[in-house]
Amino acid sequence: MNSNVEFLGIKFKNPVIAASGTFGFGKEYDEYFDISVLGGISTKGLTLHEKIGNFGRRIYETPSGLMNSIGLQNPGVDKFIQEELPFLLSKDIVILANLGGGSIEEYVLGAIKLNETDIPIIELNISCPNVKEGGMAFGIDEKIAYDVVKEVRMVTNKKLVVKLSPNANDISKMAQACVKAGADGLSLVNTFNALAIDIYKRKPIFNNITAGLSGPCIKPIALRMLYEVKKAVDVPLIGIGGITNFEDAIEFIMAGADLIQVGSANFRDIYASKKIAEGIEEFMAKEKISNLKEIKGIIGG
Repeated sequence: MNSNVEFLGIKFKNPVIAASGTFGFGKEYDEYFDISVLGGISTKGLTLHEKIGNFGRRIYETPSGLMNSIGLQNPGVDKFIQEELPFLLSKDIVILANLGGGSIEEYVLGAIKLNETDIPIIELNISCPNVKEGGMAFGIDEKIAYDVVKEVRMVTNKKLVVKLSPNANDISKMAQACVKAGADGLSLVNTFNALAIDIYKRKPIFNNITAGLSGPCIKPIALRMLYEVKKAVDVPLIGIGGITNFEDAIEFIMAGADLIQVGSANFRDIYASKKIAEGIEEFMAKEKISNLKEIKGIIGG
């Protein structure tokens, strides 16, 4: 029995990936445990140029959840390749380069640079605001999403996974548009748009008014969305959203996920991803499951 997974022809030692924005570039967590025990890591969100991120408060806890307004603070693609990538390549782990952008041109130029590296997968983050379209995220409108995925597909031979936003008008139609444009796989979901107010200061908690909500509170909705997308498209899926233990991970796999990503749970417990990977192995042994394919997508209907 083992929890190996083949995803887009790439072998993962287990289905657990550290989610983008919650694991940095792995160095800090590697001080506590060898991150090579995980199946993969999705890098901190990258943009073509360095970004300093948002001002004001960036993190706010809610009941069973976490709101963030980081603003994609990152060193930029070039500096990532020069300073962070060598460490990741030294680890026995599959790397997903999470790529964002404020315009199609930025996505394309970033993808061209990443295409020259040994990273096997680009995870295209289409939840970024499209500056040229008044700030509306690429991941809200199917046509705009189709355009950016198609353009990136043309400049890279890497496996292309598109990370879907739960704030899309129709996430199933969004998934179909991305696959039609050339996505090899999909990851879902990103954070939910949410609002928190400081009643004493009488103003929103965040400078940008709204922020992204993640954590256990979104899991049932994220699970339902993955289930719906699985019925709408025929490509491998990565499940994301409120996964805090191995039971959550197994739920996503049973709903149709090939792999899963652990996000906010890494902040609560630095060993969360490791524990989930171990828990999946123990569950398989206890339930006499020799391969995760035996339970993947068993929820029909």
